[in-house]
Amino acid sequence: MPTAGNTRLKSARVAAGYHSQQALADALHVGVRQVRRWESSTPPWPQPEVGHALSRLLGQDLVSLGFTPPNGPDPDRTRHVAFAAPGTKSGLPSVPRRPASLQPATAADDYTAITRSHRRLYWSVAPATLHPTTLAHATLGCALLTEAAGKTRQYIAAALGETWLLTARIEFFDLRDADRAQQTLVRALQAAGEADAPLLGAAILAHSAFIPAWTGNREAALERMTAARTYARRGPACANLLAWLDAVEAECETRCGQPRTALQLIDHAEHVLSAGSSHTSPEWLDWFTPVRLAAFKGNTQLIAGHLPQARQTLQQALSTLSPTDDKQRTVVLGDLAAVEAMSGQPEQACQYALQALDALECTWYAMGMDRIREVRRLLTDHQHQPCVRELDDRLYGWATAISALSR
Repeated sequence: MPTAGNTRLKSARVAAGYHSQQALADALHVGVRQVRRWESSTPPWPQPEVGHALSRLLGQDLVSLGFTPPNGPDPDRTRHVAFAAPGTKSGLPSVPRRPASLQPATAADDYTAITRSHRRLYWSVAPATLHPTTLAHATLGCALLTEAAGKTRQYIAAALGETWLLTARIEFFDLRDADRAQQTLVRALQAAGEADAPLLGAAILAHSAFIPAWTGNREAALERMTAARTYARRGPACANLLAWLDAVEAECETRCGQPRTALQLIDHAEHVLSAGSSHTSPEWLDWFTPVRLAAFKGNTQLIAGHLPQARQTLQQALSTLSPTDDKQRTVVLGDLAAVEAMSGQPEQACQYALQALDALECTWYAMGMDRIREVRRLLTDHQHQPCVRELDDRLYGWATAISALSR
């Protein structure tokens, strides 16, 4: 009657995401016959270097993996334990570095599925509602990492990095809490490092560049963009990601008073998108499209004082936004309102601003509200006109004020 073989090693291999002996052999750079011998009923004790790699990959010591030491009990036997970085004032859970016990491989798929759902919900759910949910999901991901190894651990870490990034986006763009977003982005980068996901790391670093750029710290913003581009070179970066990096740097330059440089970057991004790439865009890169690039361009033209060009660019962007782009629509409408306000057309400016407020009542976006408040400041010289008073009634009405305070 045939024996079951080394079931401990087989179970650990599958739990770590290596569904075949060949997959584990490839990860260890050994022959598949070696793995077959390890999973036999009399597995030989691995050579030291390979044994350490096997233990590290599967998250258990060799004895727990079904091996018997050639000279009795292994004096060096140690179990992996979770590593927790020192806590921060933010109360965010730390990204662990070592697995303690094993989750099944399906845990990665299940955790990633929830991450994917949160990413889609971002475009329609109120930020104050979604934020605690993504934060709790990140806490779960940190716990799962202590119980995963191999590919399972890598996939969970990647989804955790995406979750932290989404949480930071909410904190920065929606809740206007830059300090908190900065701490969350550090966690996101830690998780991306655990997953060895350089493209995700590039996206996280580029988001971090927004924070100093918003305060006019050009040197710090550009340093982070250099890091982001370095990470992008480590992976098969698609045209969409490379163009977005140009757009982010353009936004940073615009915020730091360099609109001419920003327009050059946007021009380069347009050429990158036009040339395309054979590499597939990451699933998580759902915040950037050619229409979003046009919105970046229109805002930069506005700030540069190129009002006719800005009007044309923004109107084209507005006409091509998809029905689900409610957040971006509020920004484009706000920029169009600013174009008209700066052109001495208060009535047209108020019309666009009112449309933006209509959209904000359905889908809140702090960036959109910032645009409307800036338009109102531009209309100070016209504040006694009926159209501006109507805008004030809406801007400071009960519904809008309550919505702003509650989010």
